Amino acid sequence: MLAAVRRSGAAWTRALLLQLLLAGPGGCLSRQELFPFGPGQGDLELEAGDDRVSPALELSTALRFFDKSDLNSVYITTNGIIAMSEPPAKESHPGLFPPTFGAVAPFLADLDTTDGLGKVYYREDLSTSVTQLAAECVQRGFPEVSFKPSSVVVVTWESVAPYQGPSKDPAQEGKRNTFQAVLASSDSSTYAIFLYPEDGLQFYTTFSKKDENQVPAVVAFSQGLVGLIWKSDGAYNVFANDRESIGNLAKSSNSGQQGVWVFEIGSPATASGVVPSDVNLGLDDGAEYDDDYDSATPLSLEDTGTTSFPYEARRRGDTGTYNMPSDLSPRRLATERPPGPPTERTRSFQLPVERFPQQQPQVIDVDEVEETGVVFSYNTDSRQTCANNRHQCSVHAECRDFATGFCCSCVSGYMGNGRQCVAEGTPQRVNGKVKGKVFVGNSQVPIVFENTDLHSYVVMNHGRSYTAVSTIPETIGYSLLPLAPIGGIIGWMFAVEQDGFKNGFSITGGEFTRQAEVTFVGHPDKLFIKQQFSGIDEHGHLTIDTELEGRVPQITFGSSVYIEPYTELYHYSHQVITSSSTREYTVTEPERDGTAPSHVHTYQWRQTITFQECVHDDSRPALPSTQQLSVDSVFVLYNQEERILRYALSNSVGPVRDGSPDALQNPCYIGTHGCDTNAACRPGPGTQFTCECSIGFRGDGQTCYGTAVHSGLVVVGSGVGVLQKQILYSRGARKRQRRESWVSGTRCGEWPETEPWGEAEVKSQADRPPAVQAEKTFQRWDPGGRKQEESQGYHPAGSRDEPEEMSGGLGSRHSPPQWTTLLGRALGLLRGLFQTLSVNLLSEAVVDQRPINYCETGLHDCDISQRAQCIYLGGSSYTCSCLPGFSGDGRACQDVDECQLSRCHPDAICYNTPGSFTCQCKPGYQGDGFRCMPGEVEKTRCQHEREHILGAVDPQRPRPPGLFVPECDEHGHYAPTQCHGSTGYCWCVDRDGREVEGTRTTPGMRPPCLSTVAPLVHHRPSVPTAVIPLPPGTHLLFAQTGKIEHLPLEGSTMTKTEAKALLHAPDKVIIGLAFDCVDKMVYWTDISQPSIGRASLHGGEPSTIIRQDLGSPEGIALDHLGRNIFWTDSHLDRIEVAKLDGTQRRVLFETDLVNPRGIVTDSVRGNLYWTDWNRDSPKIETSYMDGTNRRILVQDDLGLPNGLTFDAYSSQLCWVDAGTHQAECLKPDQPSRRKVLEGLQYPFAVTSFGKNLYYTDWKTNSVVAVDLAISRETDSFHPHKQTRLYGITTALSQCPEGHNYCSVNNGGCTHLCLATPGSRTCRCPDNTLGVDCIERK
Repeated sequence: MLAAVRRSGAAWTRALLLQLLLAGPGGCLSRQELFPFGPGQGDLELEAGDDRVSPALELSTALRFFDKSDLNSVYITTNGIIAMSEPPAKESHPGLFPPTFGAVAPFLADLDTTDGLGKVYYREDLSTSVTQLAAECVQRGFPEVSFKPSSVVVVTWESVAPYQGPSKDPAQEGKRNTFQAVLASSDSSTYAIFLYPEDGLQFYTTFSKKDENQVPAVVAFSQGLVGLIWKSDGAYNVFANDRESIGNLAKSSNSGQQGVWVFEIGSPATASGVVPSDVNLGLDDGAEYDDDYDSATPLSLEDTGTTSFPYEARRRGDTGTYNMPSDLSPRRLATERPPGPPTERTRSFQLPVERFPQQQPQVIDVDEVEETGVVFSYNTDSRQTCANNRHQCSVHAECRDFATGFCCSCVSGYMGNGRQCVAEGTPQRVNGKVKGKVFVGNSQVPIVFENTDLHSYVVMNHGRSYTAVSTIPETIGYSLLPLAPIGGIIGWMFAVEQDGFKNGFSITGGEFTRQAEVTFVGHPDKLFIKQQFSGIDEHGHLTIDTELEGRVPQITFGSSVYIEPYTELYHYSHQVITSSSTREYTVTEPERDGTAPSHVHTYQWRQTITFQECVHDDSRPALPSTQQLSVDSVFVLYNQEERILRYALSNSVGPVRDGSPDALQNPCYIGTHGCDTNAACRPGPGTQFTCECSIGFRGDGQTCYGTAVHSGLVVVGSGVGVLQKQILYSRGARKRQRRESWVSGTRCGEWPETEPWGEAEVKSQADRPPAVQAEKTFQRWDPGGRKQEESQGYHPAGSRDEPEEMSGGLGSRHSPPQWTTLLGRALGLLRGLFQTLSVNLLSEAVVDQRPINYCETGLHDCDISQRAQCIYLGGSSYTCSCLPGFSGDGRACQDVDECQLSRCHPDAICYNTPGSFTCQCKPGYQGDGFRCMPGEVEKTRCQHEREHILGAVDPQRPRPPGLFVPECDEHGHYAPTQCHGSTGYCWCVDRDGREVEGTRTTPGMRPPCLSTVAPLVHHRPSVPTAVIPLPPGTHLLFAQTGKIEHLPLEGSTMTKTEAKALLHAPDKVIIGLAFDCVDKMVYWTDISQPSIGRASLHGGEPSTIIRQDLGSPEGIALDHLGRNIFWTDSHLDRIEVAKLDGTQRRVLFETDLVNPRGIVTDSVRGNLYWTDWNRDSPKIETSYMDGTNRRILVQDDLGLPNGLTFDAYSSQLCWVDAGTHQAECLKPDQPSRRKVLEGLQYPFAVTSFGKNLYYTDWKTNSVVAVDLAISRETDSFHPHKQTRLYGITTALSQCPEGHNYCSVNNGGCTHLCLATPGSRTCRCPDNTLGVDCIERK
């Protein structure tokens, strides 16, 4: 019957579609031009409703997708997706992208067919007519391909409606979308054809159930999860994801026919991404094209895995969102088929990207901002107070409440906006990335660069900034020399502040967006610059992202550029800063015929800076409406060999001036103060001033000592180092002794493998006048700080070899000859600034020969500690060595694939892992993987019991009701959770299969049982058990069976790309975690060989502190003030306390406990809280830390309360419940409780930091972030190893404020000091004679 129906439609199908699809370019696609569909064509119809998924559509010809060639079925969803496997229930509606399953999405959105609101039809069609039509469509898009499909899947979404959520949008009322996806397959390849008829897309956004707002639809392909052992996201491509590009799907094309889009999705060429057609439309086809698209650039294939997506576009295990690539033109690999001939007159559309708006960026005037009111709010919620927002302030700031909100302000000795604070006078570092798409001169081909490093060093008390950008292609390097303002914005941030005026960091805290427009006078060239400053990272460095787009005049290779000192007026409005100026620069070309031509050019500069400021504090002094930035010296250089662009500027900010009033001659303002580089200069009356050492340093201000090693800048082979200066002198002396020692500033991944400034020079000039020749000693260092060579000579002062200030930080002996004149001019200006120092910085230098252990300080250039180790050789020498399982020179190590070396037995399977491998015998063999013998592995007790029970039952008959058959895990051990197949009851068992009392649950609920058996460890090279030291900042620590991992936090955001293992313990089952913020130690419980252990986050081997008299230790908590640990034991049914080293144990409770698990402390108030998931009576209890005043805090509406956390900043107790699937919070002194979030999967443990809860989930094997303010999950992290996650805690960068009565001198107790509210109790450990222990309250 189906075949007959298909044959009946063949004639009109061929006649209609061939005529319309194969005709020359014409108008928009009509609905009649779609592939035939509907019941009359034998289509199946998807069940009406919201978020529906079809049964599997079995295919007669295997479909190819990315690198797969064996897909024999597909699934159709309401929401515009053809899935390559059945979508999980949790992904039935649009949300996390890319999804875990393979997906073809012609219009991914939340669609609805409830109550007849449209239909979804689908079928596989083998008819000659339809397969020929598909072949012709593919031929049109890929003219060089000969493609003959044998199977075609046709899916049609007809007149489907948008899901509108609880509040319907009147604008979408009656709007319906019709579109079609066709998958055509042959034996060797598969193509996708998307068809969008005229007026077929009437809405472009739908209501997101997750985001609770309107989000645009998406056209995309996703490979889904890949990997055999560790699952991770495969390749994915996004082709449209905003209103404008979605709206133009029916008006443009990549195949030459409006509304028809063709993609190669399954062949050898698509292993890493989908290949789109690139046949252009004729100009007439774009007659109805939107007016705001004025560029003739085609629809782009986005680079794999880089998208900015409305449905939380992120990859599991990576950071938040992804930017679109700079170069959006379709590109093919050299191995692919060549594209067809270009069409002279083309018009199609380009995806809008986040880098720049579709139109050119607009530089806003202050008046425009005031008229439109487009500003940013620091905090407009009057309910926000310091009590629950202290974390938004810097740790070096104080928080104050006002009538409408709160404000942060830096404490004395620090500068910034309160949210970000740095010590006054301390040098600063700025790290970031630069990308660009820039045309040079008259070239029609842009220069594109991505992921280029930017590093800057700022000597704050001199207002000097040194910026290096690498690697810049030499085709554009010289032409970017005039653009010193790229680094100048950093100079503005840390310009020397004159009294009553503020630099950029004091105003913005280093968190702002800058958009600038550069117009080159006399040239039709314009460049747009966008810079995003994101504040201070966990390393204490500012971060910046820079994007360049436009055209610049060409500067001849080898030319030099000189920029005159300039001033610039900054106009301040509400949260907006604008400025404009005109600047001249001189280009000196390479010498020809004895002359070096010079030309003076001009460009106009306009910029807008938007930032957030606190609007609640009316008492703050208002900023001057206009401030003047004075740039007294500018130095620019492009090193062609190393392809590094360098800018150096000296900056100060103050009042608008004409001339040089006496007030501006204060040494603090003009940089002649002579204060130590780690000191702040405090101006006084006239030319008087004082020097004050920065926070963390001591001394008289002219010489400062301290633990921070930031003083000056010296440049070495692989990065910027630090020249530590100690100037010993008395005021007025003509000659002083200066000690210098070099400390490498290189950190892995921070500084480029090039010399940002050239050679460092240490000069001996004594008191000779500038015109006299100066003896100079040149010293070069390798990346580790070891001196390589030294040479001496005499050079005329002012020659091209004359180094600038900072012991030669600006100059280079390899400067080209044409720099002689230029440097003479530049050095004259620099001498005017620097040689008037009251302390002669060019005095005789004595190099400090004290050795530096670079391995100990972490200032080496070895690869990261997971791949390499630094070996100290004595003195200041060290070497780098790759760890076992890695190869390389120690500075760059790569994983060795041991599986390629056939290390395993021939009858075993080898699994490569980073730095190691495992061997496992194949089925039918037994052994350790290195030796495998035929035969089965000896059966376990669980397997024997299971076989015995099943062997007594006739397999031909139904299993008798009431019969219980135990479940065994993959290793043959008893599964920790056992369920009765007939009754539905579930319970926990121990390793011997015995039921654990109090764990039996009612049907439909599974108890959170823990496996006490450590995972099977195959013989393989040992994994280092030492703790890998953590970088600075706040981290999440979570347990995953045999290891502890750390996940850094930036604010409250999980930095997923930086997640790494902290500790490997493959023979343990780690459950609970606690963190000591004082000694930076992590504590854990292990239930496999019951014990409690700890390890320092600074590195070193872990240790076991308790191993006796434990049953099943699960939850663990720590009182950082009283220096005690508390833990729950669900086997012994008790709660204990001990000192941090495991001594002086005492049982607090051993009655009325069934399944105690989570436990937390309130150290300041002396309270203890814990959960008991007793199935008959689950509860949350509390007591004082000494065990008195025990009481039930929560008892109603609990299921399986697992995790518990207490936030010391908000005094809020929160828990997650695997039975009710909820997260709830309360304040212990208040009766009411609040449901934070419902619908959790299977939460186990929870911790809090800032505005977020973070919990581990057994069902998704992930760490999930929940925003307490909006009661919504905002992010999730999936570790590479997809196994159960257990405990989680927050490793704070510093302890919360407060104290208790045990925090000083152990509270006067001889043994245990246990805090109580407003007091403490002295207790003796159990099992002591008590002769030397005194108990008292």
